Amino acid sequence: MLLADTTSPAFSWNLLTDLQDMWSYPFMVNAFRAGAIVAVVAPAVGWFMVLRRQTFAGHTLSVVAFPGAALATLLGISAAAGYLGACLAGALVIAALRHRDRSGVAEESAATGTVQAFALACGFLFVTLYKGLLGGPQALLFGTFLGITAGQVTLLAAVGGTVLAVLALIGRPLLFASLDQDVAAARGVPVRLLGAGFLVLLGAAAAEASQITGSLLVFALLVMPAATAQQLTARPVLGLLLGVALGLTACWLGLIAAYYQPYPLGFFVTTFAFTGYLLAHLARVLRTMLDRARTPLPSGAPA
Repeated sequence: MLLADTTSPAFSWNLLTDLQDMWSYPFMVNAFRAGAIVAVVAPAVGWFMVLRRQTFAGHTLSVVAFPGAALATLLGISAAAGYLGACLAGALVIAALRHRDRSGVAEESAATGTVQAFALACGFLFVTLYKGLLGGPQALLFGTFLGITAGQVTLLAAVGGTVLAVLALIGRPLLFASLDQDVAAARGVPVRLLGAGFLVLLGAAAAEASQITGSLLVFALLVMPAATAQQLTARPVLGLLLGVALGLTACWLGLIAAYYQPYPLGFFVTTFAFTGYLLAHLARVLRTMLDRARTPLPSGAPA
């Protein structure tokens, strides 16, 4: 008779001991390092994405990551290269299809949706052609920490550092163009060039986040921390820092949960990030209700 597996990890409620146990495995150390990099880059780019109302483009780029990684798996090359190459190519295509006339928003949405549909079709084709274990494509969709290597962490750090450096360089004019595009253009800000450059940064951030959450759940790190931060504060610097802190918390809590439970990493990261968003939304509603209750009624107004 086979005995139950007694080597599976068990949570001891002693966080220090549990972390020491997890970090005794090189793949978990790599996972936490990769998670830290992604949790800094994705919310920082995501904050501008939410402000610019380009979440549909971000979602499309996360979908584009799926066929890129599936093709890389099919060809036997690094999935990280597939994520990055596909997302950057998708960003350039979306940028090239954008229009600046009065109907630009509708035309951009239609072009972005077209790219998304084609990417999904290619992804399903590559998965159908893939003859390996089914767990490979599933990991591309929903994330895993088992395949993160030291080389992948180095690539993430290089790409993430480049994204943050460029974002810091263009941050002020990008913020100006995001708040009032017409006035920014009148002041000589290269709005169209900034928009295309930001899409490339967004593609790189989506490619990075896909390697932690899987391509279907990129919004867990790209959107939710940024949206949560904007629920709590309208200050740009504070919002960026808060989004990074929330993303890092959701990512590391997700890694800890996924280490002890046999469920996809992306599910846990998304759950923690969504919980934070709900709590922030509830706090904002309660604060609004308290402010209204404290505001005195005008004289003569009915109670």
